[in-house]
Amino acid sequence: MVDVKLPYWLGGIAIVLAGTAFVRDPYIASVANLIAIGALTAVSLRFVMLMGELNFATAAFVGIGAYTTGATLTILNWPFLLALLAGGVMAGLVSILFGYITLRTKGPYFLLIGFAFTEAVRILYSKSIALGGTSGMVGIFPPMILDGWMPTFIVAVAALLILGLYALERSDFGKILTAIRDNENVARTVGLNILLVKIACFATASAAAGMAGSLHAFANNVISPGDFSFLVAAFALAYVKVGGEGSIIGPLLGTALLVVLGSYALGLGGGEHIFYGAAIVLAVLLLPHGVTGLVSGKRPQAGGGH
Repeated sequence: MVDVKLPYWLGGIAIVLAGTAFVRDPYIASVANLIAIGALTAVSLRFVMLMGELNFATAAFVGIGAYTTGATLTILNWPFLLALLAGGVMAGLVSILFGYITLRTKGPYFLLIGFAFTEAVRILYSKSIALGGTSGMVGIFPPMILDGWMPTFIVAVAALLILGLYALERSDFGKILTAIRDNENVARTVGLNILLVKIACFATASAAAGMAGSLHAFANNVISPGDFSFLVAAFALAYVKVGGEGSIIGPLLGTALLVVLGSYALGLGGGEHIFYGAAIVLAVLLLPHGVTGLVSGKRPQAGGGH
């Protein structure tokens, strides 16, 4: 049964959502888009961490979502909403096959396979003439009815998907995931089909990551293979670790902090990456349980030893 109590952080999302409706500054709108899409990606990565795995294939599924949306919209001329949803559906379907093959492995092996898969998919995009090759795809525009409202739409869609993952985490399915993380052998003795549960978790998270990719495509109107390197997963992990993995508010807070910090660091010229990387390292060293852990004093729940 799902815990129907609404989380307090929904109030913050509602405020942000209302605020984006009045934003006309392109810079602020772009930051809002980055936070919403980054938060959804980070929450999807954390969802897999609930069962004790670190999913570096997240970047690949973000890319699959983006390229599926781009192709269905610009090549197949699908309607906006169908093209948007197609990204999540395709990412989910591909992840079922990928998960069936790889989820029998654990720990660093699963992580390395995800890394290799991400790079293989990225190279595939760059070699595909139909998908624009190294130049990528252009002309991925939302309908005119959303002109000026796209940041609000992106934040709203991301918030709904994050709320859906939160509901699943609080449901019996979420309890099963944490039971598998805590002791897979015990979970198996009570009759759970471990592989099936893992695939369901992985596919759900990957579909959400695919939707993040779809939103990315519409937010930027252009995509290229370089947008979907392993750094997408690395940044998502940083958002989770800096914010704290003990609750879903961690990735949300971590994303907001690091995106704003990263935007500020752009003004530092060549030193921006050093500044950004140093901020992440210091946060992880000084706040091992993240910002939310500092506030609550609780140890992280998700991801176990990651």
